[in-house]
Amino acid sequence: MKQQSAQDRWEQRTQRPLLGLAVAFAIAYAVPIVWPEADREVTSWCTRVEWAVWGLFALDYLVRLALTDRRREFVRTHWLDLCAVLLPLIQPIRLLRLVSTLLLVGQRARMAPQIRLTTYVVGAVVALLMFGSLAVLSVERESPEGNIRTLGDAVWWSFTTMTTVGYGDHAPTTGLGRMIAVGLMLSGIALLGVVTANIAAWFISRFESDDVEERRQTAAIEALAEEVRALRAQVAALSDSASTSASAAVSASASASASASGKIPHQAAATEEQLS
Repeated sequence: MKQQSAQDRWEQRTQRPLLGLAVAFAIAYAVPIVWPEADREVTSWCTRVEWAVWGLFALDYLVRLALTDRRREFVRTHWLDLCAVLLPLIQPIRLLRLVSTLLLVGQRARMAPQIRLTTYVVGAVVALLMFGSLAVLSVERESPEGNIRTLGDAVWWSFTTMTTVGYGDHAPTTGLGRMIAVGLMLSGIALLGVVTANIAAWFISRFESDDVEERRQTAAIEALAEEVRALRAQVAALSDSASTSASAAVSASASASASASGKIPHQAAATEEQLS
């Protein structure tokens, strides 16, 4: 059995705690947006939780970097994690903190062996829909020309944007809101492509399994037909052998009868000679 490395053990042990921290980040991010009347203390605590969760994910990246034996290759293959760690330090605004944390959570969720592709895609869709709605609401609600004022408007806009329908009844008017819209459009197209490919692969696998089963049944029928032909040949051979044996027996019986009938007159003549 292959021994696990220290990095693999660390990733397995921290998988669930980090996903729990992601839930805490989602709550802390949503509270000030959904509840704009919250006092300064609640908002301050939510901001601290956001920074704490981001910091723990950044620490997770540094620990994994320290535990690996090939650090250069780790940085090259996990460059998205590195960008997510550095972005909030370069420009510590709330939206970048959101994007960075989502990237880190997505990378860790993708490494989890128990999370299948369908679960990952569904989780990504729900996360993008929720955080996209919250993000656009936070930047568009105070815009003088904005028409996304409530959470319902934001969720509806996120649905139409991610599915690339775009009814046009709600649209962002600020530059930051339009950047969020571009990100949702691209993410929606990518996720729809993944879902379509997954469904197509499922249908293809079903058809292939049906073909395999049909070929197996056809091979079994051909094998049975071959056995029936062999049995018929054996029966025919046994019938011919039985007919030959019966003919030989009849011939032998006829010969014995003829021989017996030839001996009787000779015996009678011998008896007459003895009497005379």
